[in-house]
Amino acid sequence: MYIYVNGEIVPSEEAVISPYDHGFLYGLGVFETFRIYEGEPFLFPFHYRRLKDSLKELWIELQYNEEQLKVILQELLTANKLKNAYVRLNVSAGNGEIGLQVSPYTSPNTIIFMKELPPRQEVVEKRGVILETPRNTPEGTYRLKSHHYLNNVNGKREIGADVGTEGIFLTKEGYVAEGVVSNLFFVKGNTVYTPSLETGILNGITRQFILSLLEGLCIPYQEGLYTVQELKAADEVFVTNSIQEIVSLSHIDEVAYAKREVTDMLRKIYAREIERNAKIQ
Repeated sequence: MYIYVNGEIVPSEEAVISPYDHGFLYGLGVFETFRIYEGEPFLFPFHYRRLKDSLKELWIELQYNEEQLKVILQELLTANKLKNAYVRLNVSAGNGEIGLQVSPYTSPNTIIFMKELPPRQEVVEKRGVILETPRNTPEGTYRLKSHHYLNNVNGKREIGADVGTEGIFLTKEGYVAEGVVSNLFFVKGNTVYTPSLETGILNGITRQFILSLLEGLCIPYQEGLYTVQELKAADEVFVTNSIQEIVSLSHIDEVAYAKREVTDMLRKIYAREIERNAKIQ
């Protein structure tokens, strides 16, 4: 597999960065994960904007504009002979002296990883499990999709390797937060609910997109602080991320959810948006 490293597309086994990279030494770096469908990255402008904003928060100067990155993505697709792919776009602080740096990072390391995915996944369900591991609070003013991933790793270790299970974090106060690799939504009556950013969750790109769809469909939704009891009393529950899209939860712990009406409707609209994105590029 070929990956992109600081201006070059190279075989993955030949890719190297310095041990003095402050992304390695101090965790100063962020990443975006997204899908490419039939050669076109989905929701890429939103991923790029979040990447740019996150790097600004870390005082790391982004070296590429949106169009330049799209060209690189196309070149990487060609090198790997892919049309449908998982992408991880990673930017770390770059090289520095050992010790904490208070000046901006002007030469970051940019790495783009890519692996093959099927054109669209089959409709899948997962089981939700309430984690004992609490969601940690963001290290800054809001949660970045950063290299600080130990809390997620601990949550994943708690539920194990089963891909059909998603762990659900609670805040230290006991409010529902998010999944180990997903944002959480639940439906009660005619309203969709999702935890507020106040809980310290990542403001996922798919989360934002789903909220915009709900607004366009005039489906009422609320962002707030919700208890496990409120979550378990829902009619239906689903989780979202950019790779797995929209996934129903059949259970949370011992509670089963049979309804899929809103979830299935959003899945269909999401699929149409993917097709439309491919046509207008």
